[in-house]
Amino acid sequence: MTDTPQSAAADLQLEIEGPLAWIVASNPERMNAFTAGMWAKIPEHVAAAEADPAVRVIILRGSGTRAFSAGADISEFETQRSGAAAADYDKLNHAAFSALLAATKPVIAMIHGFCLGGGLGIAACADLRLADDKATFAIPAAKLGLGYNPRWVPPLLALAPAAFVKEMLFTGRRFTATEALSIGLVNTLVDTDMLEIAVRTLASDIAANAPLSVRAAKLTINELLRHPEHPDTTALDAAVQACFDSADYAEGRRAFLEKRKPAFQGR
Repeated sequence: MTDTPQSAAADLQLEIEGPLAWIVASNPERMNAFTAGMWAKIPEHVAAAEADPAVRVIILRGSGTRAFSAGADISEFETQRSGAAAADYDKLNHAAFSALLAATKPVIAMIHGFCLGGGLGIAACADLRLADDKATFAIPAAKLGLGYNPRWVPPLLALAPAAFVKEMLFTGRRFTATEALSIGLVNTLVDTDMLEIAVRTLASDIAANAPLSVRAAKLTINELLRHPEHPDTTALDAAVQACFDSADYAEGRRAFLEKRKPAFQGR
């Protein structure tokens, strides 16, 4: 993927490449900051990727290599995020985060450069995060006088210890890529030039596996994290049973006996 020309208008694009669906934030003049229109497109693009039977993995990224996203576009704050309009803007944010969290297919965040504010919120909603070694992470809400919506904190707490999430929200300071790795915000750090290759390799490895098995694993982990005391074990057991009953399980057994790679169909 190439850099978006500087004259391009802010947009959120969906690009399908076989089993991979790329959701690309493109607002290069503002480090891929999200406009209200871009926030509104996240649920639409996630739904399209979820509905496409060929898609196995969803990948989030920013255009170019300067930034994953600098968060919400501050130039809109006077009109979109003040007074009565602020509640509507929060609804856009929450719908976007909810759509990402509800995705049944694996979601990977490919993080180049700046990952700030709402950009970090988006990345936290992914299942896996790969970042380049020059990436920086921050939530500067306190520096702007904003209250950080409590509905967006759980994804952060699922990644990093509470003390570090508090430090991020209290100070608004930028965490280096190495710090982010050490506290669990990212899975892996990669050289800038190798990040897309690493993401494609990981996504392709996941896409080659049985979709029902991957879906059951994601459902189980998310349910146990969100409702540790009272998980919906009936739904989890059903997801596992669906794997045993699937044509893919039969294909996996045959492929093992025939010493070849299985060709899973997701059914």
